[in-house]
Amino acid sequence: MPAHKWTFKSRFRVNAYDWKGTALASKRLREAVSEIKKVAKSEPVVAADGAVGLMERIWPALQGIDSSSGALGSAVNRTLDGLIPFVIDAPADTKTRSKWLDRLYEAVQEDGVDYLSPVEDQWGAICGGDGDLANDWADRLLPLVRKVWSSEEIGGWVKGASLCLSSLVAAERYEELDAILSLRSFRFWPFDKFWAGALVQQGQIDEAIEFAESCRKDRPGYDDGTIVEFSEQTLLAAGRVDQAYDRYAMEAARATTNLATFRQIAKKYPDREPRNILLDLIAQHGTKGKWFAAAKDAGCLDVALECAGDYEAEPATLIRAARDFIDKDAEFAAHVAVCAITNLLAGGGYEPTTLDMIRAYQHLANAAAKCDRLGWAQAEVDRLIAKGTSSDRQEMSWALVAERGRQP
Repeated sequence: MPAHKWTFKSRFRVNAYDWKGTALASKRLREAVSEIKKVAKSEPVVAADGAVGLMERIWPALQGIDSSSGALGSAVNRTLDGLIPFVIDAPADTKTRSKWLDRLYEAVQEDGVDYLSPVEDQWGAICGGDGDLANDWADRLLPLVRKVWSSEEIGGWVKGASLCLSSLVAAERYEELDAILSLRSFRFWPFDKFWAGALVQQGQIDEAIEFAESCRKDRPGYDDGTIVEFSEQTLLAAGRVDQAYDRYAMEAARATTNLATFRQIAKKYPDREPRNILLDLIAQHGTKGKWFAAAKDAGCLDVALECAGDYEAEPATLIRAARDFIDKDAEFAAHVAVCAITNLLAGGGYEPTTLDMIRAYQHLANAAAKCDRLGWAQAEVDRLIAKGTSSDRQEMSWALVAERGRQP
């Protein structure tokens, strides 16, 4: 293999980062993946060797960092998601791939917090479709796993057990896989998922879904997210899109915001109408107001207006939308501004100020003037003022009255 000087290696020495090194380490991981990705375009085997080199260095370099927040673990997982395909897809010969596996095995054994668990899970694929390699690794590890799991000690743990199970799946040794898993006295999805995967590999899609659901029922609330994700992806891969959507789409979406959740589902199901996805999400989760941004972003402005009228809609979000839509759709902007004013007077919003009320009214006036509905807008404001408000929002009401008084 041609020699290659990797920049990342000097940045991933033993104990290269201190207790508060999460941000810097995460940055260096991104840079390392980019460096390997560039090389992969012309030298995929060299890039794969570099990926193995980075995986070897993850635990030694990062072991001194405080990982309690979970941010570092997320950064490592993203890194491995980018690296593992380089190793799987590289057109390497058996001798080269075998050396990679030996190096990775040593790294797995030394890994103090299981950073490399995604590597273990995909060990069979990393064998590169080489049945001999997969068989060799299964034979190498099976006796130890069998010995520990068949002992009287409940919950016996073997470092690299997932690696063994993945190799059995890749080698299509299904009977042995079933037998070794049956030695455990309780369900554990991180191991049971290999049997589910083996069923999929044999074309038994319904049986795989049924087995996954049985694991979920046996331990409610435990690993629900990963089981749902497995089931959805299995159905999608089998071309059973409608079934995947109906059974798992709403539950499988686990983004940090409602807008991101909508986008995640819309990306997975490009043939579904965005409007229908939105309505399904609202029906599933309730609280219409929380889905305003998603509806607006999807271009479903009628649904967005329904959401804007809900008390749970955040006034600050509505005010920004009113401002942004004055030139795009003035009538929509005016209605959204009225909803923002209504929510502010009703006690909605996270620590709003009178400046929020002033901006809401100004956006309403500008939008209404643009679509020739100033009279309607002023009548709406007069109605809200007359309706009154609670004592804790009296300043909001006064600010609105003052702004209204500036208009004839």
